[in-house]
Amino acid sequence: MSTQTILPIDRAAIQQYSASRNEPEWMLKLRLEAIEQAGKLELPVLEKTRIDRWSLDQYGTYRPSEPIASPDQLPEYAKVFVQESGESGNLVIQRNSGRIYQVLSDELKKQGVIFTDLETAVREHSDLVREHFLKAVQYENRITALHTALWNGGVFLYVPKNVHVDVPLQALFIQDDAAATFAPHVLIIAEANSSVTYVNNYISQPGEPATHNGAVEVFVKPGAHVRFATVHNLSRSVTEFMYRRAIIEKDGKMEWIVGEFNDGNTATGTNSTLVGSGAGYDAKIIAIGTGDQKLNYTTRASHHGRATTSQMQTRAVMREQATAIINGITKIHKGASGANGEQTERVLMLSPQARGDANPILLIDEDDVTAGHAASVGQVNEDHIFYLMSRGIKREDAERLVIHGFLAPVVEEIPLPKLKEQLQALIERKLGQ
Repeated sequence: MSTQTILPIDRAAIQQYSASRNEPEWMLKLRLEAIEQAGKLELPVLEKTRIDRWSLDQYGTYRPSEPIASPDQLPEYAKVFVQESGESGNLVIQRNSGRIYQVLSDELKKQGVIFTDLETAVREHSDLVREHFLKAVQYENRITALHTALWNGGVFLYVPKNVHVDVPLQALFIQDDAAATFAPHVLIIAEANSSVTYVNNYISQPGEPATHNGAVEVFVKPGAHVRFATVHNLSRSVTEFMYRRAIIEKDGKMEWIVGEFNDGNTATGTNSTLVGSGAGYDAKIIAIGTGDQKLNYTTRASHHGRATTSQMQTRAVMREQATAIINGITKIHKGASGANGEQTERVLMLSPQARGDANPILLIDEDDVTAGHAASVGQVNEDHIFYLMSRGIKREDAERLVIHGFLAPVVEEIPLPKLKEQLQALIERKLGQ
């Protein structure tokens, strides 16, 4: 006999929230259907990770934040994450449950680019959002169903056909009130032969336990190119679940650049489905775990089209008692002839108590393909440390040099100078804890 799951929110609260945001009927219907399914669905089963022991239901309630007139009004800890994209006039900021700031340059507006919070887009661009919303991320488990029911704020980015956006568009998501629901949804649509770079940051302040249940959907139409860079820097008090999904059509290109620097337990999935011939996918993920963190990262490429390519790289450094499960999955379906899927997962452990597990998986249903993987898990090489110390370098500094060298093959390939600088600074912060 099954038992009903006790959920952190009920239908009445969802109806009230939807009405307060003046959402169309179709969105309310999706939310109510999702909360019903959440009561029936199980938690996701992750490789060697007991998320049922995590803090899963600290979602809070909807609490609006006061708008700001300029990023200069942000707290000092948040200002440093506003890069040049914000200064040039292309920025969305969400604080806790909703948007507090938004600006888009007149030049991009004239080209038909839409860059706003998703709540506004649901009202003002309803047909366009409805066509794509939840087509890449679906509620296959309790976590994703709850996200569908609870999402707030978020980002909607639309790039019309043949439009090339030369400056990065940026979003900043701030969590500093554990009593406020924080579940942004990012939806990006790049029409045929367009291109865009999108950068976002997730930051928080230490506080009471909270849950971040987020999702990203990217639709890369024929010949389009999307570069998606994201850095997660949430505090120890926040448990994060993040589902990233991309659907890539003929000759489209998708790049994921991910920096995982949370201090709390984290589970993420970064998946791309290559549905069109000639589609390409590249993922670069770096992570550092400290304390007693439990981390689970899965990167997946699903090849359906012919002559599709995927390249996935993940490098993780574990300190103290941190544990990381790194999964890489390349699936080449029947009919995807000429596909090429490569993946690399490497974990470096800095203490005897740290744990790492790299799991490369190749699932091949077609003969005419190329696929490969590399994986390694190991401790810091003491010979390297000894050599550096023999040159007068302190052990702590020697370990830092080894770690930077370990992460360099991924960091150095990042094509955004400002993001690269930010990642280097966050690496130093995590190593200095």
